[in-house]
Amino acid sequence: MVKAKHKARIERIVESAQKTFGAPVRRITAPGGEGRASYRVHFDDQVMIATLRPNFRRTHLEAFVLKGIGEHCDLQPKCLGVDDDILFQSDVGGKRLNLYISQVDATERRDLAAASVVSILRIQAAARDAGLHNAVPHLGQNRAWIDNLATGPDMLAQFSQGRAAAMDKTDLCAALEYPGHSFVKWDCRSGNAAVGEDNQVRWFDFEYCGARHGAEDLAWLIGDEAWPVSGQDMEAIVRDAFDPNCGHGLDDYMDYLALYVSVHCAQRLGLIVKEARKRGWLSKAKVRQYDDAGVHPEFAAHICNVGAYFGARNALTKPIARDFEEAGRLFTDILRQGHLQVETKLTQADQDPPIGASGGHSEEIGA
Repeated sequence: MVKAKHKARIERIVESAQKTFGAPVRRITAPGGEGRASYRVHFDDQVMIATLRPNFRRTHLEAFVLKGIGEHCDLQPKCLGVDDDILFQSDVGGKRLNLYISQVDATERRDLAAASVVSILRIQAAARDAGLHNAVPHLGQNRAWIDNLATGPDMLAQFSQGRAAAMDKTDLCAALEYPGHSFVKWDCRSGNAAVGEDNQVRWFDFEYCGARHGAEDLAWLIGDEAWPVSGQDMEAIVRDAFDPNCGHGLDDYMDYLALYVSVHCAQRLGLIVKEARKRGWLSKAKVRQYDDAGVHPEFAAHICNVGAYFGARNALTKPIARDFEEAGRLFTDILRQGHLQVETKLTQADQDPPIGASGGHSEEIGA
């Protein structure tokens, strides 16, 4: 059934591509795997990406945004055409950022991290120049979404003393509420970027874009469990790259970034634990190859370390920081003792309140 569906999608893309560009398609590959929305389409004289998403509105939103940003910036795909619900866009490169950054030395890794942050900020500036913040949906504005984000750190009680669960969530919710001030790409995990032949970092998958504070995009990158850069280094990189034209002062921007990274890390950890209970631990290589959730104890420990570091940077989230520290020690212990310990450790944790909808995609707005 799955193979038949995949075959039908390919046949539809081939038909559309040949009609749109008036040339025969020689080959189609699936760079992200057969279950993903995008395919690499090979003509005689060019290669492009065809994206067939299940949501017609998001496809056309993505095309609209790529065209607008493309007038001011080249750090994203070019929109080459749209045929009904199929988006054709330029291929930004074969070196996925999440894979490439894991293969380089520490110095180049930090340089890549800095280039990734600058690339995001330049895309946001281009969107601002194009006036896109006034034309895209405002994200995370309903109360249920805010409440879910604010209560996400409660899951840390399964692995710590649970200080976050006792916090007054009213102030936290108020701090997380933010009108659509700046364009955000959303889902800036490192698997959604590539390094081109010119060594530029370019971002793709804009279907969830919208408007919010603006720091959320960097929070997604910093809070990517497979991102091999410490919270301390990322904070320094963001400070150095800060765009004074973003509409926020540096101190206010960094304070909100710390707040959002903290709660975002809890969302990611919830997803990791949920998937570990369902599938067991995965290899780091498999996670990176398929841009999967970071279901590996090293990734879980890393996201706890990042959450602890940024949690301590904001007065509201300091209790969350201490919970992250304790949870991080547990996952480091799992890593040292061997992956087989996961069944015992996580089953014991199941005796506490279970992870709710805060794990996974609720905060991600469908990502």
